[in-house]
Amino acid sequence: MRPLFLRRIRSFGLAVALLLLASGCQSLGPGGLVTSRASADIPAAAATAIASDMANRFTEHVDPSSGAIGLKQDGSPFGQALEAALKGRGYAVISNQKTDGSGAIIPLAYVVEPFEGQVLARLSTKDVELSRAYTVNGGGASPTSPLSVMRRG
Repeated sequence: MRPLFLRRIRSFGLAVALLLLASGCQSLGPGGLVTSRASADIPAAAATAIASDMANRFTEHVDPSSGAIGLKQDGSPFGQALEAALKGRGYAVISNQKTDGSGAIIPLAYVVEPFEGQVLARLSTKDVELSRAYTVNGGGASPTSPLSVMRRG
């Protein structure tokens, strides 16, 4: 029982450390957000499962009635799945259009990358950043870390 607990703590610590390190290495796009990108190595079923989970968690922090989401998409399966998941949760989504952060448009960017057998996912707005690690399995993906939430301002 104890080795499993220690592995989970180590996995969580590694995921948090990697997400913090990766956040410092990203190029910033318009609005001060990273440029969206998702690895092509992530299977479509996993991309859909991760997008659905992250969209669910996003609704806990950003109300769908707070404005339209300006999704800075890269055209990857994850980007397409995230757009569909957000729309399914009641968000108005404007994709691949420049947003300046004014009005009722909430710019949203994502980064999804494989690392040491896991997939690290991050959603970023100017006010909140959500991060989580996942394990890819045959039918999609399962979370392997708690959700990390960083509020700005």
